[in-house]
Amino acid sequence: MSRPAPSDHTTVADSDGRFRRADSSFRSLVSSAPGSRFPPEADRYVLYINLGCPWAARANVVRSLKGLQDIIQLVVMSYELTPQGWIYNGVDGTEPKDPLYGFTKHRELYLKADPEYKGRYTVPTLWDRREETIVSNESSEIIRMFYSAFDELLPEERREVNRPGGGLLPEKLKGEIEKFNEWTYHDINNGVYKTGFATAQEAYEENLETLFAGLRRAEEQLADGRKFLFGEHITEADIRLFPTIVRFDPAYHTLFRCNLGMIRTDFPHIHGWLRRVYWDETDETRGAFRETTNFDHIKKGYTRASKNPVVPKGPLPHILPLNA
Repeated sequence: MSRPAPSDHTTVADSDGRFRRADSSFRSLVSSAPGSRFPPEADRYVLYINLGCPWAARANVVRSLKGLQDIIQLVVMSYELTPQGWIYNGVDGTEPKDPLYGFTKHRELYLKADPEYKGRYTVPTLWDRREETIVSNESSEIIRMFYSAFDELLPEERREVNRPGGGLLPEKLKGEIEKFNEWTYHDINNGVYKTGFATAQEAYEENLETLFAGLRRAEEQLADGRKFLFGEHITEADIRLFPTIVRFDPAYHTLFRCNLGMIRTDFPHIHGWLRRVYWDETDETRGAFRETTNFDHIKKGYTRASKNPVVPKGPLPHILPLNA
């Protein structure tokens, strides 16, 4: 589990001016399989996040969407990223310290799990209180655990087998969704970071063009008037793309210099989809996307990530109503 330790967690580009995201280090699963080290149990697991991070937002959305709030504890850290990683400071409704161990830095939790750990101290982090270790810090795997691993603890109507459309990752669409996830991750989800954290002009321009090509491709996916990315029901594709798109106009457009266009003015189909997802209050989403989005934390977090002390005020409103 060892790898070179970053000396400053606020420094993200490599020496050639390009941003390269490191692989996640903890990749275990919660499972009801016989002999599983991490079986599904209520009040055993804790999800650590901050509300600015889009990767953590995925897990937070699914926790809310599935109704896991009484099963999996949530700990919200500050949006402040220091040279030693994420911290606790009690600002803007965040925890003043880790409620389990009294830690003031998230790195302390990582080092409790593995004293030899040398990587970044990322969120989301799924913690097991019984084993006192990290189950996973990979958002794409945490959300899939949340889809069904805890279903035996939920009422029948919230279980994945009973969700409309065949669930959040329907078997008949799984291949298409995974292909969609692959290119949207590289071009859009991580594309905003490769653009915003580039410190070489060539890297910036190359990634900016790729990002906007990806947005145009997503725009085409929605051009036939479909409600969500793969039809009439929410799927994993919507869960993975939403956190990036909802942050685009308030944060990435200005602070990450992703400024060849805005969602609200240049991508009408994505904009319509964003509003449908955000404002949805049906039993299918349970208002999870709106409930877990905090524009104040998003703006302040990305302002600090860009090392600029001025928090942008606009665009206002942060998200337009459905009938706009």
